[in-house]
Amino acid sequence: MSDTITTRTYSTDAKARDVRPRESERDEKQQDEAQVCPECSGHLVTDEEHGETICEDCGLVVEDTVVDRGPEWRAFDSAERDSKSRVGAPTTKMMHDKGLSTNIGWQNKDAYGKSLSPRQREQMQRLRTWNERFRTRDSKERNLKQALGEIDRMASALGLPENVRETASVIYRRALNDDLLPGRSIEGVATAALYASARMAGTPRSLDELEKVSRVDKMELTRTYRYVVRELKLEIKPADPEQYVPRFASELGLSDEAERQARKLLRDAKETGIHSGKSPVGLAAAAVYAAALLTNEKVTQSEVSTVADISEVTIRNRYKELLEVQDGTLFA
Repeated sequence: MSDTITTRTYSTDAKARDVRPRESERDEKQQDEAQVCPECSGHLVTDEEHGETICEDCGLVVEDTVVDRGPEWRAFDSAERDSKSRVGAPTTKMMHDKGLSTNIGWQNKDAYGKSLSPRQREQMQRLRTWNERFRTRDSKERNLKQALGEIDRMASALGLPENVRETASVIYRRALNDDLLPGRSIEGVATAALYASARMAGTPRSLDELEKVSRVDKMELTRTYRYVVRELKLEIKPADPEQYVPRFASELGLSDEAERQARKLLRDAKETGIHSGKSPVGLAAAAVYAAALLTNEKVTQSEVSTVADISEVTIRNRYKELLEVQDGTLFA
């Protein structure tokens, strides 16, 4: 009885082993047929540029809708290929978790745009609450989240580009890692980081402009800015008055000729050295006003004062100095 069972088991295994080669042979045969031209039995090649499968011998187009499964970017060496290889959205320094976590939207609608029921809305709100708690694991991440939110809010109010926000986020992260925050407010350090970043990027904003959108006063902002720059050893050049001219001219609706004239006035002032010790914002505002007078464009001191956030007295004093320099240059 036992011999019979053994024999049957052996015969079943033999059949299984006999079936596997047949299946593999069938698959290989189908694969060979797929690579052979159905007209002339020639070799098929794939033209990735045009997305076609064609015969090398007779030129028959066997398939013209080949899916390109490669990346959308090109790389010319292995180093460039590794640097461009990615999965998911790009990371960013403007979020405390660099954008790697999941964010649940605030809209109470499903994937089809239909409103959720009251019970589903309650569940989603509970999920949002727990998700926010899990995204910030400790006090350091909560601090970073609040500060980066402040930087983004102030940058939006001031119209600063994304590269300025990114640099400001990096400066704040360095200050947090170097323990520069004890004894100082989160808003103060965040505002100082944004002010430094704007100056480094060549799109400066005045301290008065920062004070309007910030939650700290001008004195605390100045003190914190100097401390952060000193401790982090940031190399920030003095603000150039010419960097303010395009923004002031654009907001006042001046022509390109007036903007060029304002730049020329400031360059002449630099050559004579009268810009030393004076506010770059005041010099830029005075140059824009003087340039508007020279090009016969109607702009009042009050309008320039409102745009530049500088008193009319400062504009009058500075623009007279600029015109004196130009007169001296013309008659030299």
